[in-house]
Amino acid sequence: MDTSLDAEVQGTSKDDVREKVDPTSLVDADMNQISEAHNLSYDADVAFVHEQTSVSQEASSAEKDGMDMDSESTYSCFNSSSDEKSIDSVAAHELTTHNSDHNGLNKDREYENRSSKTSSSDNDHSPGTSSNNQPASTFDALSGSVQVVEDGIGEYVVPNLGVEFEAEEHAYKCYNRYALMEGFSIRKDFVNRSKVTGFVVSRRYTCHRQGYGSTKRDANVNKPRRETRTGCLAHMTITRQTNGKYRVIHFERRHNHELVTPFTAHLLPAQKRISFVETVEAESDVATSVPDGVPKLGMGFDSEDLAYEFYNAYAARVGFSVRKDYVNRSKVDGAVASRRYTCFREGYRQNDKRGSKVKRPRKETRVGCMAQLVISRQSDGRYRITHFEERHNHELVHACKVRMLRSQKRSMTNQNGESSPYGGAEMQPKSLAELLLTGVGIEDDFYDPIDHEMRLTSKRAYYMKQEEAESLNLYLQSKKLKDPSFVYCVQLDVEEEMTNFFWADEKMLVDYGDFGDVVYFDSTYRLNKDWRPLVLFFGINNHKQILVFGAAFVYGDTSESFKWLFRTFVKAMSGKTPKTILSDREAAITEAIVSELPETHHRLCTWQIYQNALKHLSQIGVNSDSFSSDLCGVFFNPEEEEFVNSWKVMLDTYGLWENDLLHGIFEEREKWAVPYNKHIFAADIETALLSEGSITSVRKYLKPESHVLQFVKHFGRVVNEWRYKELEANYDMGHHLPRLMGDVVMLKQVREVYTPVIFKMFHQEYENCLNNVINECIDTESSVEFKVSTYGQVRQYTVLYSSENDSVVCSCMKFQFVGILCSHALKVLDYRNIKIVPSQYILKRWTRKARE
Repeated sequence: MDTSLDAEVQGTSKDDVREKVDPTSLVDADMNQISEAHNLSYDADVAFVHEQTSVSQEASSAEKDGMDMDSESTYSCFNSSSDEKSIDSVAAHELTTHNSDHNGLNKDREYENRSSKTSSSDNDHSPGTSSNNQPASTFDALSGSVQVVEDGIGEYVVPNLGVEFEAEEHAYKCYNRYALMEGFSIRKDFVNRSKVTGFVVSRRYTCHRQGYGSTKRDANVNKPRRETRTGCLAHMTITRQTNGKYRVIHFERRHNHELVTPFTAHLLPAQKRISFVETVEAESDVATSVPDGVPKLGMGFDSEDLAYEFYNAYAARVGFSVRKDYVNRSKVDGAVASRRYTCFREGYRQNDKRGSKVKRPRKETRVGCMAQLVISRQSDGRYRITHFEERHNHELVHACKVRMLRSQKRSMTNQNGESSPYGGAEMQPKSLAELLLTGVGIEDDFYDPIDHEMRLTSKRAYYMKQEEAESLNLYLQSKKLKDPSFVYCVQLDVEEEMTNFFWADEKMLVDYGDFGDVVYFDSTYRLNKDWRPLVLFFGINNHKQILVFGAAFVYGDTSESFKWLFRTFVKAMSGKTPKTILSDREAAITEAIVSELPETHHRLCTWQIYQNALKHLSQIGVNSDSFSSDLCGVFFNPEEEEFVNSWKVMLDTYGLWENDLLHGIFEEREKWAVPYNKHIFAADIETALLSEGSITSVRKYLKPESHVLQFVKHFGRVVNEWRYKELEANYDMGHHLPRLMGDVVMLKQVREVYTPVIFKMFHQEYENCLNNVINECIDTESSVEFKVSTYGQVRQYTVLYSSENDSVVCSCMKFQFVGILCSHALKVLDYRNIKIVPSQYILKRWTRKARE
């Protein structure tokens, strides 16, 4: 043997190995580091190897490309031998004894203490023998015993000096299982093969963070690779014995980096590679592969379209949208060679070249999410998953909103939330009753909706078709049978005929619990004798969208009917009364509200009065295009002096001084006009009613000639449309942030708290405050009085500020009326160096978490 090959090897990086003239010296160097053990001795020719050998430097396909195994590029793992390139070397190996390495013995003892935390079995075996029940025999250099660990997957041999494996593959698997338990990934570093037989003479496995990454490509690469290598020296070297088994001749456990946790160990490159191969092998063992719906490395598909459909279905269950990111096509046949699908929030948006010229900038959606799935076409023609990242850096979409995601959108069917299993709307009451009576368990679940306490003392005022009341009652009863949370009640008249009907489903009850502070009682349909007497309880959510709290048919026309209705409504809402209720000018309604809701602020609805005036003055609107907008500007003017002046100008302009309707409305202005009711919180509901047109779409179904069930069916569609709008608003709110006018602390604060529509209102007030000036500052005993006006204008507003709790009260009373601070109050806060909105001025009902 050539003893010159025993030179000590310095460094363990792949680059160092390549620089060696004789790579076989690495094996001899490793042999010289075997610890002395009392029970371990070697014969002179125990490690005889063929003189004609070759050494190959091994690397994974990802390493060949200068990339780590955990990179986003695709790779194939079928033929590991393809990574080996033989390097001829004429060398001979022999196993020699070495000097005692006390440090090595101490490390072995340290590891033995660590391994005692896991279950192990001590079976006596002599060196070179193996148990038939285990994949390989092991030998502890210190204790002379075999160590086998159970890791939850199965038993595996603990690597250690002197441990013998039946085959090289067994050594790799055991070292990889050990690495999985410890928290690192392994890499095949070098291999030494015999030129005569082709057998592996020796091989070294290293930690995946061994060596250092090359810097040659970094200057020319737009997206430089993430540095993963730290020069870690942890490795295991095996050599072939005369009995054909492989013995561990060097084992370094120490790492110079942190190890991963057991929860993330499966994401290590080597573990991904094994998962890929195991999945492919398992798939080949069965005739048909039945995936469980979760992507796994190695999972195969017959086409890329099937892979996309599978990933998109998985995304629908999880709660995100899929984007087709890149595709690599074959230059030979043009077929897809590999493709990557990403989360729709992957990457970041590039700066718009148009800059500030964009009038309506798109909403920001991308947040750099790394969730993705990569498929690659294999030699068998199938597309297999070569990379899968399931983690997202953003909140996922709730199941009820998934259908609004771009990749999940489908043509929506015209579903009717109020539809029943009893056929079309034209079904006759007789057949409806027959079907209802055949229902299962109807006698056990019977619900009596009749209110026997508050019976009317008069006959119902509105005409009803024969059996129409019974038909409606049976339908509502069927809803109650299907949904126990559904609420409805019926009031009888003096002749014990069903007269008034109230109903509300579970969603209406929930909405009222969240946003029932302000209620608009709409009874305008009753005023038209050609319609059924429908009345509705409306509200407004945190997106300033219309909500329906309940609906009723009121065929009675007295205050008793409305008293019953309001009492029934409060009872259905678990006794919760609204803070504010708005209604029309009808005396019976006003009397009922005062009687049944004594603690609730009541005022006439400006929007409803405006609609009535517009209807009676429609002839003027025909002759003038600006009349409608002028009338609206007068009715919703927030300043008392301006309101009165603009009213007079309107009467002069259109010659309406003698109009009795407008004269009566003006006389009651303190009950409905905005300037006189700014102290009553109304949640700006009337502005929302101005922009809502769907409310009028139910009118044509209220005509008596149409069946009552036809109306209920259409009404259900309208309610569902409103609810869907809220889902869309919630989705947009969760995925887009409104743009800021600048880097302003206060705007950043409220953008995270308010819904987008409320933030827009606040943003406008903040912009207005920049044009405000403080004209006077007067100190008082308990507060400071500021006089604030808009630059160049005479009108001044008084703002009282208290430093005790940073309270601000403005004479415009916008916060009291709408629920957000006005520009005058914001000016004072800025003057006092208060850069965030005090918590008492952020109403929960306007926030993103209003329903929590």
